Amino acid sequence: MESIKQQRVASVVKRALSEIFVNEAKDWFHDAMITVTVVRVSKDLKLAKVYLSIYGVSDKDTVLQEIQIFKSQIKNLMVQKIRHQLRWMPDLQFFIDDSLDYIEKIDNILHKK
Repeated sequence: MESIKQQRVASVVKRALSEIFVNEAKDWFHDAMITVTVVRVSKDLKLAKVYLSIYGVSDKDTVLQEIQIFKSQIKNLMVQKIRHQLRWMPDLQFFIDDSLDYIEKIDNILHKK
């Protein structure tokens, strides 16, 4: 169970990252539409695991690798956005959230029968 502080930090990080992927970084990733689905923050607030849904490209892993390459630039943009809301900027780890793909597969299986 996440504490209130973890939830608050996760919310701030999610909002800032969403704005960055929509506005500042949209041209960095070959016109891929990137949405932040979930952010989970560790108890010590030093690590944020960011789960992303990536649409509009066939190779999501390549986009994730490019996000890793641009991680320092993304973090710098985040610091500018949230410097008045958080004391410490958590380190970011990015993952592909494939839960929607999984739901679609299950739905297709159920409708075939």
